Amino acid sequence: MAISDEQLDRVATTVITGFLGSGKTTLLNALLAHDGMAKTAVLINEFGEIGLDHLLVREVSEDVVLLNSGCICCSVRGDLISGLRDLFVKRTRGEVPEFDRVIIETTGLADPAPILHTLMTDPLLTAKFRLDSVVTTVDALHGAGQLDDHPESVKQSAVADRILITKSDLADAETRERLEARLRQLNPAAPIHAVTMGDIDPAKLFNAGLYDPATKSMDVQKWLRDEAYEQHGDDHQDHHDGHDHAHDHHDHDHGHDHHHHDHSHDVNRHDDHIRSFCITFDEPLHWDAFVTWAEIFTQMRGESLLRVKGILNLVGESNPVAIHAVQHVFHPPATLPAWPDEDRRSKIVFITKDLGPQVIRDSLYHLNAAVSETAEKS
Repeated sequence: MAISDEQLDRVATTVITGFLGSGKTTLLNALLAHDGMAKTAVLINEFGEIGLDHLLVREVSEDVVLLNSGCICCSVRGDLISGLRDLFVKRTRGEVPEFDRVIIETTGLADPAPILHTLMTDPLLTAKFRLDSVVTTVDALHGAGQLDDHPESVKQSAVADRILITKSDLADAETRERLEARLRQLNPAAPIHAVTMGDIDPAKLFNAGLYDPATKSMDVQKWLRDEAYEQHGDDHQDHHDGHDHAHDHHDHDHGHDHHHHDHSHDVNRHDDHIRSFCITFDEPLHWDAFVTWAEIFTQMRGESLLRVKGILNLVGESNPVAIHAVQHVFHPPATLPAWPDEDRRSKIVFITKDLGPQVIRDSLYHLNAAVSETAEKS
C-alpha cells in the first residue's frame, strides 16, 4: 500500500474534457506551443466532424496517437489501453521522443468517468501512468445553457480539478460572473480561470495530483483542497448533537434561493442534483469498516459518487492513507510518507449526484462503531 519510487516516476496524465465547441482543441494547441510542453504526448479522439482536430494538433506536436474508432467513452478500454501502451513501448524503443506528460482530449459528448476508471484500475497503465489532473473547458457564452440542457456538461465540471471559462472575451462581465458562481457551487475546490484563445500558463493546469514532481513529495493540501469546502460552506455547517465525529462542510440546501441566482424557479436544473461536501472524522477509522462502507456504496450508489478523495487516519496506522474514487471504481489506496500537518483527522471530500452527506456520514460512522465494538469484545 505504500508508495514506491517506481510509482512516483510514472508519467503524469491529464484529461481535457468539456462540451462540444468549448475550445478544447484551441486550448490544446495553445498549450503545446509553450516551450515547456515539448515533451508532451497527446491522445485525441476522432468523432464525426471533430476528426480534423488531429491535423491541427499534429502541426504542433509529432507525439500524437489518434484514437480513431469512435467515441472515446464507448471504446475507451481497448483504445486507451493500446494507445498508451504503444506510446510507452515506442518511447522505450526510441521510436518516439522522450515524453514526461500525456494529455488525453475527450469528445465533447464524453462522460470522463470511463477514462478515469481506466487510468485508475488497468494494471498495465497504473504501472506506467498516473492521473495528474482533469481539466474542463466551459464556454463563457453558452456554458450556462449547456449546463441546463446536458447532464454530461454538469458532470464534466463536477469532476474537474481545474475549470477554464473559455472565450471569455465574448461574454459580458455579469454573464461570466454568474457562470463562475454556478461552477463554484458545483465544484468548490477546482480553481477557475477565464481564458481567451486557450492562453494560459500550463503550470496552472498541471500538477494537481497527490504527487508533486517539483518537490518529489506528496502535496495533500493541493490535491484534497478540503479548506475550499469550509470557506465555501460557511452557511452549511452541520454538526452531530452528542458526537461531533463528522462535519458536513458544504451541503447545498437547494431550497435556498441564494444558491439559484436567477434560476431559482427551475427545480429541474441538472446541477441542482449535484452536492459537494467534506466529511471529517475525529476518531480513527477501522480499515475494515471503510472497505465495507466503500463496497456497499460503490455497488448500491456508485453512479451517485461522482468523485471521492480523502486522507484517512486508520486504527493501527501511524501514517495517513490516501483514497480516491470515481463513481463505482476506487483507486488502490496509498500510504503516505507522513501527515501534512498536525491535523490527524480523517477528511473525505465528496462530489455526489442525488446523494446527501447524512446517509454517507451516518453509515460510515455506525460501521466504524460496530467494528470498534467487535474489536473491544475480542
